[in-house]
Amino acid sequence: MNSDFNFCPRCAGPLATRDLAGLPRRACSSPGCDFVHWDNPAPVVAALVERDGLIVLARNHAWPEKSFGLITGFLERDETPEQAVAREVKEEINLDADRVRLIGVYPFARKNEVIIAYHVAAKGEIALNEELAEYRLIAPAKLRPWEFGTGLAVADWLDRRQR
Repeated sequence: MNSDFNFCPRCAGPLATRDLAGLPRRACSSPGCDFVHWDNPAPVVAALVERDGLIVLARNHAWPEKSFGLITGFLERDETPEQAVAREVKEEINLDADRVRLIGVYPFARKNEVIIAYHVAAKGEIALNEELAEYRLIAPAKLRPWEFGTGLAVADWLDRRQR
């Protein structure tokens, strides 16, 4: 629960923690105001991008030097997850999605997100946007999943490939 949210955005009254729907929630304590901060997770799409048989991993400028991951971004209003993941791939690495297939859905409690991960077969020339510092092309046989977030999708994708 996000305890940093202390005042009601409707009436500016103080929020108090109450049990609602079986969980502690921040709710307005002002008379007549029914605002509840539900603090639901944000939907994020992740793309395990494959181009010419290799997997594209990218490093965000804010990450440590040897940290690489999948292409990710938030789902926008009026957009399907499939549209969102294709858009993110185009925006972040300038590739066009040929095929988009669901890998799975994964909780990411640390960032209060739910990750909707896809395998995206893509084509084109890679060009990084301003968010990304560098990229690597990895043979699927050398790809190693990490133990959190999008790494769970990598593990599932690799497991299905070996069947």
